[in-house]
This record gives sequence, structure tokens and C-alpha cells, in this order.
Amino acid sequence: QLQLVESGGGLVQPGGSLRLSCVVSGLDNSAIVWIRQAPGREREGISCISSSGKTIRYADSVKDRFNLSRDMVKNTVYLQMNSLKPEDTAVYYCAADKTPFPALCTLVSPARGYDSWGQGTQVTVSA
Repeated sequence: QLQLVESGGGLVQPGGSLRLSCVVSGLDNSAIVWIRQAPGREREGISCISSSGKTIRYADSVKDRFNLSRDMVKNTVYLQMNSLKPEDTAVYYCAADKTPFPALCTLVSPARGYDSWGQGTQVTVSA
């Protein structure tokens, strides 16, 4: 089973940037998904990368502002968040989706649930 550890959250002013990291330990053919949960709002899948790295997806709410990348040597998936807005305030998680399709990833939570979760990192966007 994969273990995932997020870091990089914090307090930032509107318009600012943060970079989240998700260190993944354990070899697995899993897509990695970034998910956020804000108080009173539904959990939202915002970005994912397939296990092959060929597919990266973004939710409309973060498209053109967030950028996902992966460092295979460091086993780390990064989420660069730019032009942050107060509505981006949430706990951000990375999760593993053990899909049999290495070229695919989805922002929709699988019916069985994600295979592994990180502990989450708080992002607060406020003046």
C-alpha cells in the first residue's frame, strides 16, 4: 500500500502562490489525485496525474492557475498554486487511485474509494 505525505500548506494573501508536495512511498501503478475539502463544501478533486504521467487533468475551478508536476527521482508530486483566491481555502489531500489504466486519471472519486490518502495540509487564503 502506498503511503503519501503532503506538505507546503500555509497562509497566503489573495493573488499569492504556494507549492504543495506529495511524497509517495511504495511502488505502485496508481494515479495520484489532489483533492480539497473546505468547511461546508463538498470534497473536490482538483487535479490528477496518471501513473504513466501521460495524462494530467484539472478541475475548471483551478485550471490555468494550478499546475501539477511529478519528480520521478524524488517520488514526489507537486501542485503549484498561483493566483490564489479566498475560495481556494481548504485542506488539501493527495490520494492514490489504483487504476488498471496507466494512461488515465480521473477527478471523480472511484466508487470503492481511494486506495491511500495523505494526512492533508491546510491552505488558507486571506488578507
